[in-house]
Amino acid sequence: MKRVIALLMENQPGALSRVVGLFSQRGYNIETLVVAPTDDPTLSRLTMSTEGDEKVVEQITKQLDKLIDVVMVTDLGNSEFVERELMLMKFNKDSFPQDMFSDSDVVSKDNDVINIQVVGTPSRLDKLISEIDGSDPIEIVRSGSLGISSDKSVLSTEN
Repeated sequence: MKRVIALLMENQPGALSRVVGLFSQRGYNIETLVVAPTDDPTLSRLTMSTEGDEKVVEQITKQLDKLIDVVMVTDLGNSEFVERELMLMKFNKDSFPQDMFSDSDVVSKDNDVINIQVVGTPSRLDKLISEIDGSDPIEIVRSGSLGISSDKSVLSTEN
């Protein structure tokens, strides 16, 4: 089962390498990984998705929590949460299936190429990719999963 884990970690050289190394050492695969600074310049928020049952994810979160660079870790799947990805797609202008992308944003276009962005759940983006099979996109780029809890819990050092 896919699980989404979020953590706060020190914004220091090597911190990401240690987190990723933990997964590698234990034989776990990271499906998606998104890292960005927070409003606190000393911290970064890392959101990742992986495959595993509840026991495996519990073991992962406990191991992550032991890393010196990790300040706080949470399995977003333990409560309701919102998950989204950003996908950028590039098409030849003459083969762009405009009717399929009524809820997308055109982010650039010229005489030959059109770039669009679509935001949605990973399953929605997977479905969209399968539906455009005959339209031959030039390129597709996905951000990976971002997640945030739907309740009052906050991944922050200021709780």
